[in-house]
Amino acid sequence: MKNLITSFLSVLLFLNAGAQNQGQAVLEDLEKKEPAGQEFRLTATITSATRIFSDKNDLTSVIMVIPKGSVVEVIGSDSTYFHVLFEDNDGYIYRRHAEIDKTADAPQTVIQKPEPAARQPKPQQQSRFSYLEGKYGTAMAAKMAAGKIWKGMNAEMIRDSWGSPQKVNRVISGNTVKEEMLYKSSWLYLENDRLIEWGPLK
Repeated sequence: MKNLITSFLSVLLFLNAGAQNQGQAVLEDLEKKEPAGQEFRLTATITSATRIFSDKNDLTSVIMVIPKGSVVEVIGSDSTYFHVLFEDNDGYIYRRHAEIDKTADAPQTVIQKPEPAARQPKPQQQSRFSYLEGKYGTAMAAKMAAGKIWKGMNAEMIRDSWGSPQKVNRVISGNTVKEEMLYKSSWLYLENDRLIEWGPLK
């Protein structure tokens, strides 16, 4: 009987300790490989401007620079990187550049990731101008349909105006991403996804 009571008390102590450490368990779960089809609803605040990579094994795959103070959604982690979502960008940032936000008293719920909606094909009758107008508005669509470019455009806008470049040279210096887009007869220079200058190829 004495052994039975001792075992029962041990189980109660174990359960109580487990309840106190539930918040920590959520972070520890991030250290493990993410289960297929699940994500952790945690957020982190960027403590130092950081680059987000589309592939953590390719440091030239920079999508953009996330400013200090931004909040990202953390959906996975390993010893070096957080797997995050930021402004519809899915990628990886260095763990040392972000701090997990304090969670609520209850642990965050692990939920099933919805299946991505099938991408609807664009109606064939939609003209290029209609597509640009729906995306950028009439004034900008008119400029882009005419093949014009201007300072401050981002890479996506340039591709919508001129099409895909023949080559892109990318250099990362600190938190600055410099890109040179080469077209048949012109080059365009961007810093942190903003067009700075351009000129003819020699």
